[in-house]
Amino acid sequence: MDVVDQLRAFVATAQTGSFTAAAEYLRISNRLTSKYVAELEQRLGVQLFQRTTRKVGLTPAGEDLMTRAPALLDDLDHLLADVSQGSRGLTGLIRISAPVTFGELYLADMLGRFSTLHPGLTVDLRLEDRYIDLATDGIDIVFRIGETDRLSLKLRKLGELQSFLVASPDYLAQHGTPQTPEELVQHTCIIDTNRRNPSRWELRSEDRQVSVKIEGRFYVNSARAACALAVSGMGIAFSPRFSVKDELAAGRLVRLPMPFAGVKVPISAAYLESQMMSHKTRAVIDFAVADIVTADIL
Repeated sequence: MDVVDQLRAFVATAQTGSFTAAAEYLRISNRLTSKYVAELEQRLGVQLFQRTTRKVGLTPAGEDLMTRAPALLDDLDHLLADVSQGSRGLTGLIRISAPVTFGELYLADMLGRFSTLHPGLTVDLRLEDRYIDLATDGIDIVFRIGETDRLSLKLRKLGELQSFLVASPDYLAQHGTPQTPEELVQHTCIIDTNRRNPSRWELRSEDRQVSVKIEGRFYVNSARAACALAVSGMGIAFSPRFSVKDELAAGRLVRLPMPFAGVKVPISAAYLESQMMSHKTRAVIDFAVADIVTADIL
């Protein structure tokens, strides 16, 4: 039996936590998935999973194999794809990770436009706000907002994102409109806990930068949820433009009139330093660089 099929079954089972979910992901039968894993265990002479009636867990030997197997399979996929893509276009699977709100409001649509140009390509998009380890999770590209000090990553800057102070017209009519950053402490603020320092807003005008410690009744880990709460009149939000631009255009939110906005932060596409960039990875990143400008979210 092909060891590559066995490794694919092993990795899919480890990533999904069950033979059934792995079979669905690989589009093969549950029985065949289990058979491939059993054959790999027999080939290696070790048990890779601890099996229970509900799920499977990695043994120490399985954890060791999992640290290298996804990258090995990806390298093989990249090698085969690179040889053939010159004449057939992009094919195979590419795994992409991004923050939840950015992925929902922009990236999913962007990848939809990209995939229409490459019908042979399968996109596995994983939206998570936690830190993603590309090697462990088998991710080809991760979109990052903000600075990163990970030396293992190569970065391609797509642009800079800026956050704005916004509130609903009803909230401002009822509670007044702050004219300076210092007046924010007198207002109810909606705190996005995904920020590095959620309770301190860094604001900049043309001639000065201020750091304001704010308080609020709502703490949320989603820029989209913060926007919804602001529209409902629950307070002032400090949100990136891509998450509030539609509400601003519709008049459900307005920018505060003070000449301050958030300090600009980079948005980048990152991939592993140790990994040769495949045609698929390069094509997605090149498309994103051009698309993000025309999408008007920066």
